[in-house]
Amino acid sequence: MWQKSLLHRCLDNALVMRLSNPKRLLATTSTNHFNQKWRQERGLPLNPNASGPLTDGPDYSFLDGRPTPYTVGQKNRVLKHQQLVESIIKLTGEVDFAVTRHAKLQQEEQAAKQKVLDSKLKPKGIELLKNKT
Repeated sequence: MWQKSLLHRCLDNALVMRLSNPKRLLATTSTNHFNQKWRQERGLPLNPNASGPLTDGPDYSFLDGRPTPYTVGQKNRVLKHQQLVESIIKLTGEVDFAVTRHAKLQQEEQAAKQKVLDSKLKPKGIELLKNKT
């Protein structure tokens, strides 16, 4: 006969205890949010860990003045900004294409209207002679 391991028995006992006592599943502590309005009124970033000397600066510096390599967070931020620049360039190119295409379609439509007007029946005979003078 197969016997359960000690870990499986402990997990089963914990599950039975949780199911038999539903009060343990309710969290009674409140969350503590940043006061966003206070930070915004003072011109501070909404996320204090997003930028600043501790997140933007290097962790160390070389005594001989060599530049320090990017930290993991800095590298991720640079890559994220590069992706944003690429997407902005792509989207502005699409907008420019749409604007030029719309202008071209408007010109073609105007040319088609003018062609229809030019191909209408023209006065002949005496009417033609009256229009020339």
